[in-house]
Amino acid sequence: MKPHLRRAAWAALMLGVSAVAVQAEMAAPTTPPDPPKFDAQGEPVFVNRADILEYKALPAYSQPEWVAAFEAAGKLPPLAERLPKEPLVYKTANMPDGAGTYGDVMRHVIGGRPEGWNYWAGQSYGWGGIDIGLVECLTRTGPLFEVNAADLQPLPNLAKSWEWSEDGKTLTVHLIEGAKWSDGDPFDTEDIDFYWNGIIQDAEITPLNGATAATYANATLTVVDSYTFTMSFDTPFPESVLYAMAYGNFCPGPSHVLKPKHPKYGGESYEAFQKAFPSDYMNFPTLGAWAIVEHRPDDIVVLRRNPYYWKVDETGQQLPYLDEMHYRLSTWGDRDVQAVAGTGDFSNLEQAENYVESLKKAADPNSPARLAFGPRTIAYTMYPNLSGNGWGEPDARAQAVRELNRNLDFRKAISYGLDRQRLGDSLVKGPFTTIYPGGLVPGTSFYDQASTVYYPYSVDSAKEALKAAGLEDTDGNGFVNLPGGEDLNVVLLSQSSYATDKNLAEGVVAMMSDIGVKATLSLLDGKDFDNARDSGKFDWIVLRNGTELITVVQSTAQLAPTGPSTDWNHRANGAGELDLLPHETQMVELVNGFIGTQDAAQRIELMKQFQKVYTENLDGIGLTAYPGALIINKRFANIPAGAPIFMYNWAEDNIIRERVFVPEDKQIDAELHPDTLPGKPGEAGPVKAN
Repeated sequence: MKPHLRRAAWAALMLGVSAVAVQAEMAAPTTPPDPPKFDAQGEPVFVNRADILEYKALPAYSQPEWVAAFEAAGKLPPLAERLPKEPLVYKTANMPDGAGTYGDVMRHVIGGRPEGWNYWAGQSYGWGGIDIGLVECLTRTGPLFEVNAADLQPLPNLAKSWEWSEDGKTLTVHLIEGAKWSDGDPFDTEDIDFYWNGIIQDAEITPLNGATAATYANATLTVVDSYTFTMSFDTPFPESVLYAMAYGNFCPGPSHVLKPKHPKYGGESYEAFQKAFPSDYMNFPTLGAWAIVEHRPDDIVVLRRNPYYWKVDETGQQLPYLDEMHYRLSTWGDRDVQAVAGTGDFSNLEQAENYVESLKKAADPNSPARLAFGPRTIAYTMYPNLSGNGWGEPDARAQAVRELNRNLDFRKAISYGLDRQRLGDSLVKGPFTTIYPGGLVPGTSFYDQASTVYYPYSVDSAKEALKAAGLEDTDGNGFVNLPGGEDLNVVLLSQSSYATDKNLAEGVVAMMSDIGVKATLSLLDGKDFDNARDSGKFDWIVLRNGTELITVVQSTAQLAPTGPSTDWNHRANGAGELDLLPHETQMVELVNGFIGTQDAAQRIELMKQFQKVYTENLDGIGLTAYPGALIINKRFANIPAGAPIFMYNWAEDNIIRERVFVPEDKQIDAELHPDTLPGKPGEAGPVKAN
């Protein structure tokens, strides 16, 4: 049967079911319960953006004594010449422990492996914070977890300021003047122009974090002068582009090194461009606080301080305070183990199954590490595939499931059938997890409990909702049947590489069995999972929420099918057609309204309406939400209270690592390359002053 005929048959079947009569027997929807109190959660101190940093010239600047020796030997220009005209200055009042002292190392453990250093051609640095230590972007979002909602905008970074035209269709961006790459080459709009035209606008290149012209609302970029450029838009005030200028999208590369290798500018080929800076290429120029000086495959990556770094503290000390960064190449599971044991210094504890044991170890007064829990921003959603017109090219079975997915009573049955408290407890018992109906994440800026509709756990209600959707067990085997007589069989896609994802998916399968829905688990890993997700080859899928449901102001267009490929569970078919459900049309209007206004009160109201439409119609079916914990060695200072492991960005960005320090009496002798600086690009290792 053709898809449109199957859909007509389903519609006819459902007309014969008195949904109104059955609805009366279902449990009434309500608001979700309050999250349990969790005393271990830290609370951020909220400030305005101007309380964190400013750009200004200071009377004098200082640096570590051993770096001054490079100046004395003629191997570095004077510090004042290495810094911008007006450096970025971090304010002491916003530093939890004040201005710091130089020295020491932060020891990371990661499970990734660097492919090479051409981030702009899609090469991974291995994750775990290496990229955040090496690349700097036009704006910054990580520290926004502590910014007052009334002042919520990205922090300036390489872009020191910007302004909109009166009609909102032109954004003028002003860069910091006089910043330099780690090899001393000036940073200016030549780097912006190459990033925009050589990377973003080149269809043959996909940068690591996938930025495209659409990421920036298909803007037209025009260079005005060495430190100014404009972006022109078809729609007014697309504020989301300011967030898209943060890590990891608008992070320009060193054009003086990259451009000669690019095939449009005389390079050999796109493949040669991508592979031009392999993982054994040292001292690759960076705007970050540290630069690569050593890589031992399957062992370690070492970064040393960048002597041209363009940020200082209020006393004039050039940042960073830490001289060295280690990335021990192991496994992601080992990262938590070593951080708790003290052989590693930093980890994002996000697998809830490890919380209790980690807390027990950290509670020991002799423990070298502490656990700092943030808000419950780790949330999981099960998305039903809502495309009815061919996204992913479904077969007959999959098409039948999709028609059910598009039926609200069927989605209600799923929600009623989920014991979310038990799902959370299956990960970790205690006050960690909270019931999450879906939509905006509890405890975040735009979340409104009163606007959140929750269909509570009730097996009886789930079975009644299945009847309302035209599904009954006609052969007595305990599972509901499709109109043709065969059992309904739903395939649930989940990641195999993360224990939490797998555990939640297994729990969903078991709970669906209790209400008479046969669900089969499909576990995929890495790119296989990504390909299945992005191509729509799933009936249901378990996903950890992205930034759009946490911050709203980032990736806002992904809150709804505002375009052919913006939504996680409903994208256009091969012909570019979207067959939106009525509630999806409402969501698109609300999201576009949010994007199109700068009025804070109106935005809040629009998100209340969005939350009601989303949760009432179960566009995505929430599972559970819980906090992450930052595992940090106790010797480190200037760690902000309540820093989430992931909110606007990852914890490596949230804690502002360039201003993290270790007091002199707590420093350890762990540097692998003491008193050295990055050498020339392509040369082996760091160099000494003499």
